[in-house]
Amino acid sequence: MTRTVVQRSLAELPDAVQAIVAFAPGPSLDVAEPQPIFERMLEEHPVLRWDNGVAFFKMADIVEAGRNPAIVSEMTQGFEGMGSREALIPLNVDGDRHRRYRKILDPLLAPRKMAVLEPGIRQLASKLIDGFINDGQVELHDAFAVPLPSQTFLQLFGLPIEDAEFLNGIKNQILKNAGATLEEHNALAVEAGDELKAYLEVKIAEREKEGAPRDDLLGACMSYVTDDGSRLTRDEIMNIAHLFVIAGLDTVTASLTCIIGWFARHPEERRQVMADPSLLPAAIEELMRFENPVLMGGPRFATADTEVNGVPVKAGDMVALCWTTADLDGDVFSDPLTVDLQRPENRHIAFAAGRHRCLGSHLARLELRVAIDELHRRLADYEITPGDEPHYNHAGVRAAEHLPLTFTRA
Repeated sequence: MTRTVVQRSLAELPDAVQAIVAFAPGPSLDVAEPQPIFERMLEEHPVLRWDNGVAFFKMADIVEAGRNPAIVSEMTQGFEGMGSREALIPLNVDGDRHRRYRKILDPLLAPRKMAVLEPGIRQLASKLIDGFINDGQVELHDAFAVPLPSQTFLQLFGLPIEDAEFLNGIKNQILKNAGATLEEHNALAVEAGDELKAYLEVKIAEREKEGAPRDDLLGACMSYVTDDGSRLTRDEIMNIAHLFVIAGLDTVTASLTCIIGWFARHPEERRQVMADPSLLPAAIEELMRFENPVLMGGPRFATADTEVNGVPVKAGDMVALCWTTADLDGDVFSDPLTVDLQRPENRHIAFAAGRHRCLGSHLARLELRVAIDELHRRLADYEITPGDEPHYNHAGVRAAEHLPLTFTRA
């Protein structure tokens, strides 16, 4: 059965919808609590057809679209992704190529591989807290939420930790560019992407001269031999590295600020988790559902006429999948706008769904659990600093880029 689909031109869409489906710049989602905005999206247009294609907001539709082989991530219409002039591996490839790359990369980031990183992450978290524990207040974004995942990723991947500031600057120019139009943003992003590529070329050339591969992710990519005896090319390695750098330096920082920002505004729930750390893993899952910082994945495209749960999708359509509204879908989650830190059967898709599910989800969960556990162990209490306010920013990924906390030490 064909379903009713709301149809609007881009100019007719509310700013918040434009920000999601068309990556339009603007402050409409730069708020501490955007969930009511997402709830209205679900109510007003669970499916939306606009100038460039169709957008899905319900969980069932998004999961089904993610499984549809005619809906792909290949950037067939000239869209640049994350500052790259080429399709990024494995995010923007599909079919046999995608399966080949996931077979190589998934084992490198498997839970068992990530588990051994916990002592180092915990030590780093404690060291960062040492830097502000005696002050009674901290701007957590810069002092903790940026350096912890940045240093963890760079050490894991095999890039110099002292390059963190440079690489975060490149990452921000690729993803953010506050005040720029969409066209200006794309131009600035590609310019920064070219700079990142030049940096990676130098680092990979240095590795090639060393001979024996190092024991890190970059070394694993450079030394991997496939079943047929072939290796990843230098271009493939640089492409993979480009994606890893952007993802590894951004999403965990954003997630940390969203989760800690929520705890700081909800003292009763925070004290409950601080008193019983065994509640933390389930609390993180629930807050990733509720505070999901990645509102939508990259654009997908229909390669042929198809349909998603009765919704026609035409060849050439851009297909937008809104993860964050799916995670507030009342057909899947009971009382979805209420945070239940012990929610059972929490099958959220904050790490996406289907064949392009997030490669780094196991690392992200580990970093979030250890980082928040250390904060809760070292701080007796914390709140948003009186007289100050967090500054939330949505630029593809939502984060509290200014998160002022006042606390008492444990």
